[in-house]
Amino acid sequence: MSPELHSYHLSERLTAFSTTRHGGYSKDRYGEFNINCYCGDDTEAIRKNRQSLCRLLSVSDDRLFMPHQVHGVGILKITPELLALSADARQQALEGIDALMTDVKGICIGVSTADCIPIIIYDSQHAAVCVVHAGWRGTVQRITRDAVLAMVEAYRSEPSQLQAVIGPGISLEAFEVGDEVWKQFADASFPMEHISRRMLEMGGGSEQKWHIDLWECNRLQLQSVGVLPQHIQMSGICTYKHYSDFFSARRLGVESGRIYTAAMIN
Repeated sequence: MSPELHSYHLSERLTAFSTTRHGGYSKDRYGEFNINCYCGDDTEAIRKNRQSLCRLLSVSDDRLFMPHQVHGVGILKITPELLALSADARQQALEGIDALMTDVKGICIGVSTADCIPIIIYDSQHAAVCVVHAGWRGTVQRITRDAVLAMVEAYRSEPSQLQAVIGPGISLEAFEVGDEVWKQFADASFPMEHISRRMLEMGGGSEQKWHIDLWECNRLQLQSVGVLPQHIQMSGICTYKHYSDFFSARRLGVESGRIYTAAMIN
């Protein structure tokens, strides 16, 4: 059984994708393809799914990286020195991390999402890539902006030469939030008139609720540090609406599978 991937084209030198729910061994709300070991799925199903993905990518399991995310702004650089560590030490390095970057070939780095926003940022000049997990908390803290700045520091990336993909995540129409979340974005100086809207509450209620556009929030962060608008691809896939193909925690519950959005320099 082979996982069905949603692929992105940034360069012939880069493999970039998001997993779908199809082509794996997990069951029920984890079905079919999930490799996240922090959401309650069966460990044997996860092992077989990882094995299938590694076979498809032609890499060994120790070259497939996924951090233990905490909705923060931690960014980890995957280096040859880190690869030389023991498995336990590598896993410890991945704790509390929400973005990975590398310039090492043949290393698949990725993040897990199920409504949060995954972003791939690619530097073709220096053959480096970063993959970001931006939930609403990470978005408020501007992790995507920080990821670009981290690439500038680590690889001497030129933001105007970077390319980015904003992958499957929850859309403005589906991302209903309370006033306290709206206020956090406002307090962080986001352009609220541009990234938020009051709409009738979902489920047929008569009350109006705030909705926030996380896609746009992260697109604006990329642009704020010099990534050109024409270099930003938007997948436009709402996980809440398309939960039969992509995991959505708001539709399926927190105890369900996760999308793995990843990139590998060839």
